[in-house]
Amino acid sequence: MIVAEAVGRALAACGAGTVFGVVGSGNFHVTNALVAAGARFVAARHEGGAATMADAYARMSGRPGIVTVHQGPGLTNALTGITEAAKSRTPMVVLAGEATEAQSNFHIDQAALATAVGAVPMRVTSADEAVAQAVRAYRVAAGERRTVLLNLPLDVQSAPYTGAVEVPAASQASSAVAEAGELAAALEAAERPVFIAGRGARHARRELEALAERTGALLATSAVARGLFRGSPWDLDVSGGFATPLAAELIRGADLVVGWGCALNMWTTRHGSLVSPGTRVAKVDLEPAALKTHVPADVGVVGDVAQVAAALAGVVPAKAGYRTPELAGRIQAEGRWRAVPYEDDGDGGRIDPRTLTIGLDDLLPAERIVSIDSGNFMGYPSMFMDVPDENGFCFTQAFQSVGLGLATAVGAALARPDRLPVAALGDGGFLMGVAELETVVRLGLPMVIVVYDDEAYGAEAHHFGPHDHPLGTVTFPPADLAAIARGHGLAAVTVTRREDLADVSTWLSGPRDRPLLIHAKVTRDRGSWWLEEAFKGH
Repeated sequence: MIVAEAVGRALAACGAGTVFGVVGSGNFHVTNALVAAGARFVAARHEGGAATMADAYARMSGRPGIVTVHQGPGLTNALTGITEAAKSRTPMVVLAGEATEAQSNFHIDQAALATAVGAVPMRVTSADEAVAQAVRAYRVAAGERRTVLLNLPLDVQSAPYTGAVEVPAASQASSAVAEAGELAAALEAAERPVFIAGRGARHARRELEALAERTGALLATSAVARGLFRGSPWDLDVSGGFATPLAAELIRGADLVVGWGCALNMWTTRHGSLVSPGTRVAKVDLEPAALKTHVPADVGVVGDVAQVAAALAGVVPAKAGYRTPELAGRIQAEGRWRAVPYEDDGDGGRIDPRTLTIGLDDLLPAERIVSIDSGNFMGYPSMFMDVPDENGFCFTQAFQSVGLGLATAVGAALARPDRLPVAALGDGGFLMGVAELETVVRLGLPMVIVVYDDEAYGAEAHHFGPHDHPLGTVTFPPADLAAIARGHGLAAVTVTRREDLADVSTWLSGPRDRPLLIHAKVTRDRGSWWLEEAFKGH
């Protein structure tokens, strides 16, 4: 056995079950060792796609993502996906061959690259330490919720390994709850509390709902935790730029906002405007630094969200808080974007993205997992297409990179094969990630890919267009995206009006033996509502 094989076996023993990557000479042996030890290998067509698939898989499965890439260009190709994962604190291990000889064409400072994008650089340094170092990398990723780059120097990989591949039992983390007396007092004093749950609270629905019931709090989420409180009569859906008019009104009316595993960043608070003057802010987070970032907390508790919420529910007195029968009626009537009246902008040749998305929401099965790319269009599928719970929405937007959406949908689909995967992309993002269409077909995923085509980088067009800047650099001639999809083996339909969605119904009622691409030519005269909010930060 060589070191590369020992590393692969050790990671499989730690729990690496699904591995994404593009294989070259520098990661060939470690990848095959993972497969031999029982891991499933998913070949992507580009390393950037592989990293994003692993990120989405980790988010939706609850297991660390594993990526394997060639040294040098294999790693640099993956860097945008790695950056997104690192910024999102996704538990992920990136296995990369490493050329340590300075004269090698493949030589770069890979550790410095990892540090630059917020990942944790680690390295296998010797045959004797290889297994221990691989296990440590996996446990840092899983236990600290970090994206780890494990560099595998080529000379060390090929060295003989004669030891056993034994993985010691992991130590158990302490379950102690930090002191939360000040937060208990704040909850007792609040008349209009609102809870905003983030990614760090996705495991804590039961505990948060019980505490909210006791304190009379309304419930909202950041975008990445969308669906967490689905079904509750007090669910305001997403806070921030995506918020409905009613949600924005009620969050602004709060006298206490509690961020649960949620940094309360500029997107979640509309650049702070949803936190009214005089409103107290509390945060509960595992990371002490999160308590003072973005909107600083008046009251901060370091601890696990579920544990802190459960402890508080046992000590705070019961009260009605923000909850009244009249407000429950308003939330039921006005609490979703599709309930907000709008004037349809469709003109026969292009469909209003709201009309398109509402139509798809009505047609597609409720048990779905929706993955979103970045761009002007993204608020429509994010907010007009419902999801069943927090495991139905995958939102890789910490780095705000266009082009990750299709790979995100692949990773999410493999994590939740029980749900219909839906990818929502703009035309720019679709063409950036088009190589992974072949992956979708090869894997046999019954995916629905919706492309909101405005023939532009819409965010830039709507940002600069009103100021009479030339837009030739961000607009494009028409492209037959349906033909591109058919060329890859997908079924495809073009939609310019609501009636065209009948073809989607036909696909849904059939065998779904091929993925479906919906090429939607959407109206483009105005920017989306969330984009107007985003521009306030530029």
